[in-house]
Amino acid sequence: MTTSGDSTLWRAQTAATRPLRSCGTAMLLLLLCTLPHARALAEDTVIEVGALYWSMNIPGQVIMRKGLEAELARINEQATTTGAPKLHLISHVAGDDEAGIERQIAQMNALVEADVDIIIVQPTDNAALAAPLRRANERGIPVIAYDQYISGGKLTAYITSDNYQAGYLDGEYIAHLFDDTKTVKLILVEYPHVSSTVERVNGFLDALGERKQPYTILRTYNAVEPIAGARAGKAILEHFPERNSVDVVFTVNDGGGLAVVDELAAAGRHEIAVASIDGDPASIKNIEEGRLTRIDSAQFCGALGAEAMKTAYRVLQGNTVPSHTLMPVFPITKETRDRYTGWLGAIPESFEKPWPSKTTTWSGTPKAASARE
Repeated sequence: MTTSGDSTLWRAQTAATRPLRSCGTAMLLLLLCTLPHARALAEDTVIEVGALYWSMNIPGQVIMRKGLEAELARINEQATTTGAPKLHLISHVAGDDEAGIERQIAQMNALVEADVDIIIVQPTDNAALAAPLRRANERGIPVIAYDQYISGGKLTAYITSDNYQAGYLDGEYIAHLFDDTKTVKLILVEYPHVSSTVERVNGFLDALGERKQPYTILRTYNAVEPIAGARAGKAILEHFPERNSVDVVFTVNDGGGLAVVDELAAAGRHEIAVASIDGDPASIKNIEEGRLTRIDSAQFCGALGAEAMKTAYRVLQGNTVPSHTLMPVFPITKETRDRYTGWLGAIPESFEKPWPSKTTTWSGTPKAASARE
């Protein structure tokens, strides 16, 4: 895995072949230290940051974007007083479904061709951006991925919620709702195109297995946004119309999962227990009102977006950063609701989980994970 220091220094060494705005912040910092006119030069220099967002129809992703851009504004405000180079954001939104995947490929290729100083990307697909990432590698442009991973090429850093933990928390909580001898009739509403949602399913199923909770997967559906979620909810009702034919529905996010819950609730299927991930306020309300959803492992979406921007800025300064950072997720249930302060709120203090768990204490400390290849 390429380190941030390696990437930035390489770009600084090849600055002679690039426009002044893209000469690399490591070189700019060197100039600040050695040249009498460097402060004026730095103030006139703009560092171009490309930001590629996935969807503005998934509320958690909207908050991630707000967190990222709020951190960029903070950095630029600080630069006003210090004379450091300011960051100029070039942003694009991919959109949903296959069209969004294709659009983001073109967007990332355009940023590479524009020779921006760094790219921050929330991938729409793990594999689809491999070729643009390799082009960025060839140009010496650092790439920070957040929320999702890119398979192929080398990322400078990857920041994400602990998605495996999110699924695992859901699974262990759901397991404690059922007798150990009951075979739980399970439906998965998943999305196999990105790493985060795959890891959530893996964590959920591993928790059931480690708790020795028997289960059978009745069927799987794909959804991460409202239209697909409503479609999945209707299909579940069509395929399993009888009460008690389904015990649990696990949805990999609230973007699609909330629409699933709405469809099931409208049909009066309140015997179904739903486990979801994200921490959307509407899902929290469902938990409070006892409306199907029993647990929602919430992200700290604003903090995640801000961490992506902080990491990018450290890279631009020539600092080494962890190759893979995991942000904590919080298990919202009727027992823990009062501890969670929302997507933009502070990460709570550690506490003992009020249900059986292999790890009895929940901790909100971000952690560096081993590099992924």
